[in-house]
Amino acid sequence: MAQDTTTDLSMNPNGLYREETYTDQRVGTLRQMVPVTADGEADAGRATLFVGQAQLMTPMGPLPLSFGIEADTLAKAVDGFAEAAQQAIEEAARELQEMQRERAGGLVVPGAGDLGGMGGPGGLGGAGGLGGKIQLR
Repeated sequence: MAQDTTTDLSMNPNGLYREETYTDQRVGTLRQMVPVTADGEADAGRATLFVGQAQLMTPMGPLPLSFGIEADTLAKAVDGFAEAAQQAIEEAARELQEMQRERAGGLVVPGAGDLGGMGGPGGLGGAGGLGGKIQLR
């Protein structure tokens, strides 16, 4: 039985937002998502959303962060930016640590169960010493 791989690409006319972007050109960007009708008029029946964006510099380069900010006005979103950004940084750090733990726990040494437990005679991959390969799962 064939699976249906088509994707519905139609936009939801009841879920439209107008995006307004603000930046201080120093710390980050604040996006104000204003709900609108299909005619482009403001939709007072839905709440305005605020999304902060910043970059966390890491040894491997910048890591983009995007995070919601609980606010009902632009001024409150600006005031709440730092706290929401800090929470996003802490969450990203936890996720990176978890990924590192998963990787460290996923090391597999081929042949580790054979002949002496270290990859065969001579240990660690054979008579020549460090001939085995370490693979990440």
